[in-house]
Amino acid sequence: MIEKVVSSGPVLLTLLLSPAAVRPAPSEGFDALAAEAAAAREAGRLTEAITLYERALESRPDWEEGGWYLGTLSYEAGRHADCVLAFTRFLERKPQAGPARALRGLCAFEEGGYESAVEDLQAAIQLGLGGNDELLRATRSRLALGLLKTGQLELAVEAYTHLARTSPETPGLLDEIGLLILRSPMLPSEIPEDRRELVRAAGRAGYLHFALRGEEAEKAYAGLVAAHPDEPWIHYAYGVFLLRSDGERALSELRREVEVNPDNVMAHLEIAFELILRGETTAARPHAERAVALAPGLFAAQNALGRVLVESGDLAEGIRHLEEAVRLAPESPEMHFALGRAYSRAGRTADAEKARAEFARLERLRREERTRP
Repeated sequence: MIEKVVSSGPVLLTLLLSPAAVRPAPSEGFDALAAEAAAAREAGRLTEAITLYERALESRPDWEEGGWYLGTLSYEAGRHADCVLAFTRFLERKPQAGPARALRGLCAFEEGGYESAVEDLQAAIQLGLGGNDELLRATRSRLALGLLKTGQLELAVEAYTHLARTSPETPGLLDEIGLLILRSPMLPSEIPEDRRELVRAAGRAGYLHFALRGEEAEKAYAGLVAAHPDEPWIHYAYGVFLLRSDGERALSELRREVEVNPDNVMAHLEIAFELILRGETTAARPHAERAVALAPGLFAAQNALGRVLVESGDLAEGIRHLEEAVRLAPESPEMHFALGRAYSRAGRTADAEKARAEFARLERLRREERTRP
């Protein structure tokens, strides 16, 4: 029931609406409709309440309380298109209302509007949900699945990492994480029957990994790659898991991944960055070059090749790739840091100072964001 997700009582309304908005000006016809709508809502007569709120809003379109209830009741009744419309009108007057933005996103998701749903759900989390923990959980859950469905897989990793650390292990969550591990942008309901077992097994390994249950995750990954040695992406996932504890085994798994899936740009990048950290830039170079060839618009690929070239002494070409990385990801502190170092090595002091200043500014903003409630 919607009451478990959005409190329609006075606490949440106080957060959303001004006292003046809650108490409409006297109007006999409007007041009667508003009273009937409230009575129908409180009695659980959803269809009747929706009709009455619609009629009341026809005579007073700026009635914010009515707009809120029309949206929440439409959501509860499963009338998702009506819900989107109601909250769109509500948000025209209260664009900073996080709960309304979240509910519009949830409704849009159910209507198949995944891209608009992701936009709304991301904005809702940023705006805040008035302390409604149930709505926050629903928002995070649908946002993760929306990111997966729309192919925003790296952002989905962050979203599912949070869910794995805050949510119990359920079949549905395992299926979603399994689709993420296998880089399959679809809903669990769309999983082909002959891949369900594989998806669930990949999801359990990924869930344990994200939940920081290291020993269990390693066993799950080892079993996964043993059972499916030629399946794309699972050696990559296992290799990424191993990077923090066993670099040699991690590189072995990542190299196996590029044997199975030569066009896996992420595997080439992980190999390149691991070798860069070890100072093995000659060995890193072909992987960085391959990553740029596969995904020239990926800032991490430009960064990897730029760093390899700078370390190899080709400053001009390295700086060109690092400048492209900054252009592609201007809000990334790491991109500015790498470019600043390259400028410094090239004797471009003023450019180096500018890059370092931007790095410091972005790092400060990142720290503030992490400490924000």
